[in-house]
Amino acid sequence: MKALQSIGIMKATKFVLYGLYAWLLHISLPPVRVWLLRLAGASVGRDTVLFDVQFVNVYHYGFSRLHIGNRCFLGDGVMIDVRGGVTIKDDVTISNRTTIVSHINVGFADHPLQAAYPTREAPVMCKRGVYVGTGAILLPGITVGEGSVVGAGAVVTKDVAKGTVVVGVPAKILKNV
Repeated sequence: MKALQSIGIMKATKFVLYGLYAWLLHISLPPVRVWLLRLAGASVGRDTVLFDVQFVNVYHYGFSRLHIGNRCFLGDGVMIDVRGGVTIKDDVTISNRTTIVSHINVGFADHPLQAAYPTREAPVMCKRGVYVGTGAILLPGITVGEGSVVGAGAVVTKDVAKGTVVVGVPAKILKNV
């Protein structure tokens, strides 16, 4: 009940409706999934393949903050938090089980940590030609520079410079391409 009071009936209704839309996306084939996302307000480029990608926090702003370029590939189990905005430029590959987080919220308004960690939205961007390895996590507000590689399982907490390979937790520079 507290959750409903916190977000209100309108957002709760959007939550349910977008949940149904997420189910429709889940059961669709990749070309239909792209069409459905465009229909819902996302920008998705030509020749982009979206396998079983999960979109969360859509009920805040819909898909209007989701921009995916041309010739991208997003693998199975990719989870994208669209609340703060996500931009994926052309020729980007995001491997299976990658998580892209564009906002932080520790809980209800009366949560003890809310004063120290207030809700924050910040867009995430992957520039042209980026490759993100399996199971990586991209945190709010980061930009992965053009032609960069994020290693499998890396947790990206800061911007990644153009042409850089980062690995580890937190992600650190391994080498330049």
